[in-house]
Amino acid sequence: MAQLARAAYFDEPRQAARRYHDSAEFAEVLRLAGPLRGRALDLGAGNGILSWALAEEGWKVTAVEPDSSDLVGAGAIRLVSRESKSPIDVVEAFGEAIPLEAANYDLVVARQVLHHANDLGAFCREMARLVRSGGTVITLRDHVISGPDQLQPFLNSHPLHHLYGGENAFTLAQYRDAITGAGLEIVSEFNSFQSVVNFDPMSEGQVRDRLSDLMRGFRTPVRAALEFIPFRLIAAVAAAADRRPGRLVSFVCRKAA
Repeated sequence: MAQLARAAYFDEPRQAARRYHDSAEFAEVLRLAGPLRGRALDLGAGNGILSWALAEEGWKVTAVEPDSSDLVGAGAIRLVSRESKSPIDVVEAFGEAIPLEAANYDLVVARQVLHHANDLGAFCREMARLVRSGGTVITLRDHVISGPDQLQPFLNSHPLHHLYGGENAFTLAQYRDAITGAGLEIVSEFNSFQSVVNFDPMSEGQVRDRLSDLMRGFRTPVRAALEFIPFRLIAAVAAAADRRPGRLVSFVCRKAA
């Protein structure tokens, strides 16, 4: 599973952090966060790839990660921070109860984290508590199911769940209700192929190729037309039609001033 581990940035933490910094996903995260730099909070920071990338771009970063592991947890974040001399404050805590001062961050980012929450509502309330008024909250790459009947098929098909048992998924309604119930406004919602934050490390060209493969039953001219249709239109249609268990969603939110 070496290729999968590398695509998920689960390989050697220093190499993974540098590669993530140069990724199309992170470039889009910076665009969504806006041009200003301030205090950023990385919730469920894992091995610190996003924390380090933000620090390299001038943010003052705090990383929250409950796992102390030197490979995929707080130990890895401290290693990357120390060896690169990019300062990152590390707090070992779960997202439902974070020992940090309220309204102290301009940007809160949770990458591949909400679907792991033991209490989704409490997790979202902590995000809302910690971001300042007028600040931005970005959640990235969370697994979606259409209903409870899709959960077990998703877990069965996940390539890593059988190794550690840590995967989960919620419906779009559950994510939306938890976010807005915490007092955050959803500014943008990206489903499946609507944003590179969901389909990276695939490129737009690879997405087109994959859709073409799925259309093998169609006449050749129909498949060939995919090359000339604007990608945003293809992405919108593909996202609307996507009902796979475990498909991805990302949100950009604001806390009212």
